[in-house]
Amino acid sequence: MVAVLRSAVATAPPFGADLAGRTDEDLVALAAKGRTGAVATLHDRHQAACYGLARRITGDQATAEDVVQEAFLGVWRNAASYSPARGPARTWLLSIVHHKAIDAVRRPQSTTTLSPENPPAQMIGPDLWSDMAIRLDAAMVRRAVGAMAPQQRRVIELAYFGGYTQQEIARLTSAPLGTVKSRARLGLLRLREALIAQGDGADRANLPVRRPARAVQTEV
Repeated sequence: MVAVLRSAVATAPPFGADLAGRTDEDLVALAAKGRTGAVATLHDRHQAACYGLARRITGDQATAEDVVQEAFLGVWRNAASYSPARGPARTWLLSIVHHKAIDAVRRPQSTTTLSPENPPAQMIGPDLWSDMAIRLDAAMVRRAVGAMAPQQRRVIELAYFGGYTQQEIARLTSAPLGTVKSRARLGLLRLREALIAQGDGADRANLPVRRPARAVQTEV
């Protein structure tokens, strides 16, 4: 898709300034006016972060690449819907990637499994969320998250799959920070129960509840 956008740059209206010097918000505004080069510049600037997020959620390289392409196509089609008042353009872009990746994981044909032998690099760490990501396959996580109330599920999806901080989740969901903390805590307990229910070792039943490195942390 990016190659198609680049090929169209030659016929696009003159930009009037070097796109590389524009802010993300400027680039989205230009994309809304049909400037294909603006989307290509956004891709160059944020592709690594978008791919990293998509790969962390899907656990699969090819699926993550497809997600990123779909996300930037979504940026191209829906740039006019972005409002700077709702937050930085980068956050908006990553939220699109997050939604696309979650959709990909939820598809019935998805068989992505988080392997203990080869866990995503972003999930390696001494916290409970990392342990759960390594030990639970995607289907189990989907079942556990799917059983939650919608508002709690949204927080857990952003925290578990997206790696967002509590303040970022509060901004994305328009919920008070205290509410986000409560939902994250309850969701963590639910996922811990799912981990215990997997029942493949006594050590899991005694796994302490620790706060996630990104999702459940003290904000200052």
